[in-house]
Amino acid sequence: MNKNEVAVFGGGCFWCTEVIFQQLKGVVSVSPGYAGGHKPNPTYNEVSTGMTGHAEVTRVEFDPSIIPYKDLLEIHMHLHDPTTLNRQGYDVGSQYRSIILYTNEQQKKIAEKVLLDLNASKEFKRPIVTEIKPLEKFYEAEDYHKNYYANNMDKPYCQLIISPKLTHLRQEYSAKLK
Repeated sequence: MNKNEVAVFGGGCFWCTEVIFQQLKGVVSVSPGYAGGHKPNPTYNEVSTGMTGHAEVTRVEFDPSIIPYKDLLEIHMHLHDPTTLNRQGYDVGSQYRSIILYTNEQQKKIAEKVLLDLNASKEFKRPIVTEIKPLEKFYEAEDYHKNYYANNMDKPYCQLIISPKLTHLRQEYSAKLK
């Protein structure tokens, strides 16, 4: 019997989030895609307009006996800026919003508690604006987005934006890495 669960997170460009989750023990698969909006079967070009309501997200299949949902969520919250509305660095628009799309009520409760605790801790200088909503439908991104960092490490975006996130991951969460 498959005991794996699915988590879906958005925190800016899915090229950044995909590679982060791929590094973690207990993560079975990672897929970039679109969710949280209203347009069926959106394309990258459509999502990029900000008119579909979708965010760029990462679907993470994981084994909760190895890495609990709460750990994935805390890593997600610390590897993007959850205090900026519709923006991550140079990526601007609702498609880059900070979002948690829960797949069951337990995930919803955990997400609400983690965000409440983070706001109360004042760890972030501004209030967290991360949206929490149920996952209605996940649309997988086009093939050229998959494993983007691994296939494009030498590109400026990867070097300037993604590589520092990986360095931070390795420094802060080394015990959770494959």
